[in-house]
Amino acid sequence: MADTLRRLTSTSSFNLLQDKLDSWHRDYHIVSCEQNLNRCCELIEITAKIQSQLFTILNLAAAEGGQYAGVDTLKTRLLPWLGTCFSVSRPSVTDDTSLQLIQDSVEKDRRIRELSVHHDSDQQKLSSTRLQLDSTRAELVDAQMELDATKSKSATTLLATEDEILQLKADLRSAHEQLDVYRRKLEAADDQERQIRLLRDEVSYLSTGKALLQDKLTRSRSPTPPPRLSRSSTPPPRLPRSPSPRQKSESPTRAQLTSSSRRARLVSRYSDLHAVERLEAQTLLRRHVEDLEMAQKIIFIAVEESFKTSKLAYRHFKLRVKKTLCPTRFGLEGVEDSAVDYIVRNMDLHDIQTTVNDVINAMNVNPRISFPPEVDFVLISTLIRETCRVAFALQTLDPPPDLAFASDGELFDDRKYRRSYNSELSAPLVMYHVWPALMEGDAVLVKGEAVTRRGAVWSRSRSSPVRSRSLSPARSLVLNSRRSLSPDRLTASRL
Repeated sequence: MADTLRRLTSTSSFNLLQDKLDSWHRDYHIVSCEQNLNRCCELIEITAKIQSQLFTILNLAAAEGGQYAGVDTLKTRLLPWLGTCFSVSRPSVTDDTSLQLIQDSVEKDRRIRELSVHHDSDQQKLSSTRLQLDSTRAELVDAQMELDATKSKSATTLLATEDEILQLKADLRSAHEQLDVYRRKLEAADDQERQIRLLRDEVSYLSTGKALLQDKLTRSRSPTPPPRLSRSSTPPPRLPRSPSPRQKSESPTRAQLTSSSRRARLVSRYSDLHAVERLEAQTLLRRHVEDLEMAQKIIFIAVEESFKTSKLAYRHFKLRVKKTLCPTRFGLEGVEDSAVDYIVRNMDLHDIQTTVNDVINAMNVNPRISFPPEVDFVLISTLIRETCRVAFALQTLDPPPDLAFASDGELFDDRKYRRSYNSELSAPLVMYHVWPALMEGDAVLVKGEAVTRRGAVWSRSRSSPVRSRSLSPARSLVLNSRRSLSPDRLTASRL
């Protein structure tokens, strides 16, 4: 029996049967009917062989047990099965149907177990998914609540921030207004202090002049008393005495007495032109000129032309005064001092408007200026007028201050100029000048302003030449007539 059972095990008949069943099940709907029948017959044959071997093993096992061994098992299991198989007249199944049914039931049980296992796992997954979904919903609700709270807080904060911004703007506006008020007060106080300082200087100089005059008057008195005149005698006629040139030169004039105070006042006024009128003129020019460099160049050229024209106008005015005073004065020195003193006392007689017109006409033909033809330089006439006043008054000083020579591309001089805010601090050359320096000989009275850039000479050489303003025929005729020199101007220019 052991050999038969070993052969049955070694042949793996049930495994072969199961493999063939699986292969037939897979190909059942693919193959033809004949092939299905052949496979079924093949399985029946294999089943019959297995049943034959099993009956052989059953016989051998019963013989090994003795005469009565295994009787109960045969009675309870084999005989009832054999009875059911042969009692049916028309059996609906074959002999090997029981094996197939057993295998089907086993397969069904296995599938049921797998399905139950899968169902349990799916249930667990579904429950876990539901728990995750519930937690996610709770988190979403919490997030929505937090978002609503954040929105409300943000809206409140935004409103508060807008209110704070408006309040800060109002505070800033009021602070600017107060700053402007304080600045005006400070400027007024500075002007008052400057006026007081100048008045004190003038008083001190006048006191000095008075003391000198009193000293001279005391020295000029005769040591002998005048002769007494009798009642009957008539006094001799008194002839007018004309002062000698020596006595006239010894007494200081008003121009000499107030030279220091006027110098300080005019230098301070020139500084104010750079701080106030220049910025106002630059603001007006920027409305018509987009280039800041060109606007600053226009102002610089206007200042230079104002000084040139004012110096020429001062020569003409002084020449006319000398011609008027020559018949009543003795000596060239006395006429010169008297003319300067007369100009200082009668500064308002200078025709400032003619000087301003001459400056504007000179700027109209300047090739370095590019300005819209529809706009006139009268736009900056305030700066030109005040500069002409200061330049004309500076000519009454001894020696008269003048502007420093300026040229684009020159080496930057820290003693004369300070760099503009848009300059390159390490650049050694001047790109262009913003404000001229006021000099008295080699001494710098007021520093100018210049813009320094690297490669200034190279950029100036590559830049296109600036076109001058085009003039109409009528305007050219007026310009030529104004620039024509009178005999006095020709004489002054020769001098």
